[in-house]
Amino acid sequence: MTRPPTAAQRRVIDAADPVTGRLRGTEAQLAALVGRGLAFRHPRPPHDHFLTPAGHRIREAEPEAEPAAAVVDAPRAETGVFTARVGGEEEPPDGGPSRVREVHSAWQGLLELRRMTNPDGAADRPCGWERTHLVQAAALALEAAGHPPAGADAGGYRVRASPQPDAIAVQGPDEETLRACAATLEKAGWHASEHTDPRSRTRYLLASPRRV
Repeated sequence: MTRPPTAAQRRVIDAADPVTGRLRGTEAQLAALVGRGLAFRHPRPPHDHFLTPAGHRIREAEPEAEPAAAVVDAPRAETGVFTARVGGEEEPPDGGPSRVREVHSAWQGLLELRRMTNPDGAADRPCGWERTHLVQAAALALEAAGHPPAGADAGGYRVRASPQPDAIAVQGPDEETLRACAATLEKAGWHASEHTDPRSRTRYLLASPRRV
């Protein structure tokens, strides 16, 4: 069994950028994380260090979703860490210019992560991090494109896990919203299709990351 990282290494992992996984630490700390397979050194200047998928798992330790229907409850936002709006949060983050800047920065960071980690350097196709964080990745794509997330008493999108392990469900107040969300996700490198819930008869999107 692999021994857990030291307290100092864990602090470096916990302080990593939540989207790109970019690390800051001493050369010795970063080299130790690379040696344990929890980080990698980017081959191009400035040769920054980033978390590997194993490093991300240690940092986030997110529970696997276990949906019983086409759409399940929203995950809670992580305190002190940027989290994309999935819609319907009990305590949504403050809006305004600062939120717009945060979302833009997170989306640009995700595009850079695609360029760095996709084997062909493609930025128009989801990367490994997105495939293990489907709900947050899809929600970020929608929020970055300017779609309004659902509030406590207003329309907007809601991104949820689905029974399919490689897909998420998107709800909206009307078909116009669903079509607009589908167009954005397709542009962001996802496959999206409309479906009807057999019990409630409501329409929703089923979206999954596009592969090569």
